[in-house]
Amino acid sequence: MEEHALRLHHEAVVVDTHCDTLKCLNPRFTRVKGSMWEDRSDIGIGARSDLGHVDIPRLREGGVDCQIFAVSSERDRAPAYPLRTALEMIDTFYSECDKNRDAIRPVTSYDEIIEAANEGKVAAMLSIEGADVIEGEVGMLRIFHRLGVRMVGLVHSLRNQLADGVTDARTGGGLSELGVQTVEELDRLGMLIDVSHLSDAGFWDLVDIAKGPLVASHSNSRAVCDHPRNMTDQMIRALADCSGVMGMNFAPSFVHPTRPSVETLVDHIDHISDLVGPDHVGLGSDFDGIPSTPSGLEDVTRMPNITAELLRRGYEDEDILKILSGNHLRVMKEVIG
Repeated sequence: MEEHALRLHHEAVVVDTHCDTLKCLNPRFTRVKGSMWEDRSDIGIGARSDLGHVDIPRLREGGVDCQIFAVSSERDRAPAYPLRTALEMIDTFYSECDKNRDAIRPVTSYDEIIEAANEGKVAAMLSIEGADVIEGEVGMLRIFHRLGVRMVGLVHSLRNQLADGVTDARTGGGLSELGVQTVEELDRLGMLIDVSHLSDAGFWDLVDIAKGPLVASHSNSRAVCDHPRNMTDQMIRALADCSGVMGMNFAPSFVHPTRPSVETLVDHIDHISDLVGPDHVGLGSDFDGIPSTPSGLEDVTRMPNITAELLRRGYEDEDILKILSGNHLRVMKEVIG
């Protein structure tokens, strides 16, 4: 089975829809007292490191062909310099891609992802985690689109000008008028809209307003692990109804309250597949954004353990390929082209 799992894993164009590695390269995050991010700004992502979870050599060893790198401001209800922080992170992203151009390629479309994989390079895409970075100006989305961003989450758990997040859900608030305008512009631009971190009310507002498939870049099942960052069965059905996909988050508290492991992570995949079929689940690790990991998923090199566990549970090869890559690639092809 191990040989079969590795062959299947490397046959797939494996997609991970969320990592926070760019924060590890930005002193604005790493040098704050009590920060969970270890400063890797002098190392970059080109060299193999024992710090954190993601770098290019480990991505290649783990068979991850498309990694989405999140851009955000500091998590605060009134973050300092959100737009500047996002631009700094995007500059770092392109600098790292340029320094390592033989191994990684920035991409903005489905075709470019496949081309990068065929070249033996990691396809690297940008997302925004918390649209407070637009500083209240919808026009900033057009600039971010030109800079290569192809996925946007409206909030980063805390309330901002666009919507309420899961941390600020007490009032039952959803999207603001600016949030609605932002969703409309994201639809027009052909950018993926990410529901992770939204309050429940915000999720249902978004489902009513958005025109295309939605993604939950890094969220699990609330029925399996009762955490507010996970999605209820009703939400999962709504996501499936709009042909969306959710990426499994490796944060231990989202996986299992006492036994986070690769096995209990796959319990979430089981539940979602039983609920809506295997066409709406993928991977969204949250690597480099979580202080610890489930056993068996210590860093990105351990990604094949998911494939092996899916095989052990009797999943067909075709469905495993959907979970590893096909589902997310389908939505990307439809939305971003």
